[in-house]
Amino acid sequence: MKNMLRTLVRIVAAGALLVSAETVAQQPITLHGAVQFNDGHAFNRALEKFQELTAKYYGKPINFVLHKNSELGLEKDYFAFMNQGISVDYGIVSPAHMSTFSKAAPFIDAPFLFRDLDHWNKVLDADTLKPIADEVNAKGDVMLIGFAGGGTRNIFANKPVRNLAEMKGLKVRVQGAPIWSKTFAAIGMSPTVIAYDEIYNAIQNGVISAGENEAAGVEAMKFYEVGPALNMTQHAITIRPICFSGKTFKKLPPDLQAAILKAGKEAGIYGRQLESGDDSKKLDAMEAAGRLKKIPFADRAQMKKLADPVMADYAKEIGADAIYSKINSM
Repeated sequence: MKNMLRTLVRIVAAGALLVSAETVAQQPITLHGAVQFNDGHAFNRALEKFQELTAKYYGKPINFVLHKNSELGLEKDYFAFMNQGISVDYGIVSPAHMSTFSKAAPFIDAPFLFRDLDHWNKVLDADTLKPIADEVNAKGDVMLIGFAGGGTRNIFANKPVRNLAEMKGLKVRVQGAPIWSKTFAAIGMSPTVIAYDEIYNAIQNGVISAGENEAAGVEAMKFYEVGPALNMTQHAITIRPICFSGKTFKKLPPDLQAAILKAGKEAGIYGRQLESGDDSKKLDAMEAAGRLKKIPFADRAQMKKLADPVMADYAKEIGADAIYSKINSM
């Protein structure tokens, strides 16, 4: 009798464990994303599109938590978290924050790399940046699953800058990637690396006189309040990869992995169309509201001429000369 009771207890316990395991297995997967901006920003909307498409292609219950407004830090933090496989599973990150794992990564976002928006789109559509994405994945364990961006970057300052003579010695904030300091110094400016969230105060306190950004960033961070002169240098077109943690990806079921890869590519295209289409509209709206004034810049061609040799030398230095040549040939 005692043996029978013990057997029954074991059966019931085993059944309970099985039910428990099945219940756990049926729980929807939850993925965490991060972005520095608020709901209306193109990066947020691109990530929301990624979530929507992933859910659609996966076809099973899945939860997404998108942490907005720098709740989990800045883009450099998101990349570090994805590399470690903690806190953040997906996000949009500037290539400047990938340089630890790929010296060539920041180069894809460098000044004067693209002739215009058509050239920029052609480069991305041709999968030209795949070697860099492969290197970031191999060394940083972060996957570049799509390419968003598309804003044209100009210099906002507390004074008008109409030509190279007025640009000389301009104290301007640049991203941490060396190519930005090198090119801006060659053009005659005085570049300074400052954290993105410190730009506003740095201009306000006279540490610098200017920064550079696309329309969405100028609007979201209210840079027009301290730098109302938007000097139309059009020196770069942003590339902002949609990233996914390799450590997270490896733990996911194959059908969800496939959905993420498909959704990432499509969300990147959506983000590019969104930001490039909104760019001039945002600038016009801010100017109409009296928030900033667009200042024509007369010496863009000369600015590029001064930057080109630096770009060529740097591309060779970091082993990106083949990609640079391919981009220039398109």
